[in-house]
Amino acid sequence: MSTSRESYHHGRLADALEEAALHLLEQMPAAEISLREVARAANVSHNAPYHHFRDRLGLLKALAERSMDDLTAAVEAAIDGAGVEADARLRAGGAAYIRFAVAHPHAFNVVYDPLVCVPTQPSVAMAPRIERLERVLAETVAATGLVAEAEIRALWGLVHGLGTLCAAGHFTEAEALAASDAAITRLLAGLTREENAIDG
Repeated sequence: MSTSRESYHHGRLADALEEAALHLLEQMPAAEISLREVARAANVSHNAPYHHFRDRLGLLKALAERSMDDLTAAVEAAIDGAGVEADARLRAGGAAYIRFAVAHPHAFNVVYDPLVCVPTQPSVAMAPRIERLERVLAETVAATGLVAEAEIRALWGLVHGLGTLCAAGHFTEAEALAASDAAITRLLAGLTREENAIDG
């Protein structure tokens, strides 16, 4: 990143501000990040961020969008790398979700901050990102035979809760991953029993 306050053209300045903000987000909660702090980190004037973010909430929304992209990409990569077996893909996707929450707790929190992204009222930019993550999770869960909406929500809630609790220090990452794996095993075993009962 250039050290000159005058070196950024319009598009590059926006990128530099977002990158500076994301770097700060790795170190501190979004609630502690100010536009002035972002300007300082990007080495630009304190007024520069206002050319790209209407206010601090605009900055936080941009951080939430970028963080959602990163979360979804991590989950997709894990699922795609797990082979073709549906249960393996589900376990891998769930584990990636938990690991992201633990490795990037502030990014994870800003994605789900109801003051940044109001539940059921996402911004035009965030809505397709939410739909993408929900689609990935739903398709991965449904591929195992757990097709009811309640079952899909249960799996999402499981990994989200485990990731949140682990990031807060309530148990280790290994314990969170083991708990996720155990719960998925139980759910799939129950599905197998139901299928056997129907066949019988």
